[in-house]
Amino acid sequence: MFKFNKALDLPPQLHWKFSDEPELLGWTIRARNYNTFVANCMFIFMALLTALVTYAADRVTGINESYLNRISVSLGFYIFIMSVISSMTHQRMNFAYRLTRSGVEHCEWKDFPKWVLPFLKWLTGITAIIFICMASIDPAFLIGALVGPGGMGLMYLSMVHSKSYQEMHTQYHHYAYKWEEITQLAIATNREVVDLKYSVTQEGDDFKTNWSLNVFCKRKQKEHVAELIKPYLTSGVPVIKANVNVPLSTE
Repeated sequence: MFKFNKALDLPPQLHWKFSDEPELLGWTIRARNYNTFVANCMFIFMALLTALVTYAADRVTGINESYLNRISVSLGFYIFIMSVISSMTHQRMNFAYRLTRSGVEHCEWKDFPKWVLPFLKWLTGITAIIFICMASIDPAFLIGALVGPGGMGLMYLSMVHSKSYQEMHTQYHHYAYKWEEITQLAIATNREVVDLKYSVTQEGDDFKTNWSLNVFCKRKQKEHVAELIKPYLTSGVPVIKANVNVPLSTE
């Protein structure tokens, strides 16, 4: 039902700029295009904070409840909140790269994750059934059904009917750079990334834009990618190994 490992399909609107040239190397990958250390620290902090809030709420509101009821409601609340937090701190972007004799092209896009809606619907239904069955033992579980499955049901409905929410999670960008525009190649020591600094004059500008392109690689692929690129760089362009910062975007 859920195809988490499905191969990436290229966006239909993608047209490679150097499509008339043979491909030296090309691949697709899903990667976290941001500082993962900061995101992981944020996730851990929020996990501890949510646990503290859940414990405090249980102590205040669950005094007269049975132990099983308190644990079920607290655990359901904690899992729900952490699922929402992880969806924000561990997002991944889709990338496609194509190397030719003229330069490097990359496309980055993020489609609305279609598996989220059926997953949330099934999770809501299953947890609702569990709470209703448990309510036959202790009617207090009906409160848990309103807090847990009820909240997930409202989220499911809002995601299904909100076009703005789905558009917010949909992005598409396509860039192409010639090898002579590359001013430095860095093999990242901290991530599976080959960082290419470039200097270009954007359309409509009368000045140079200096920035960097993070080429996200599959495991143990970055050295091979760097070796393939080196012969096409302008003479004198530095090739180094360094700790690479991954910004939120390439523009």
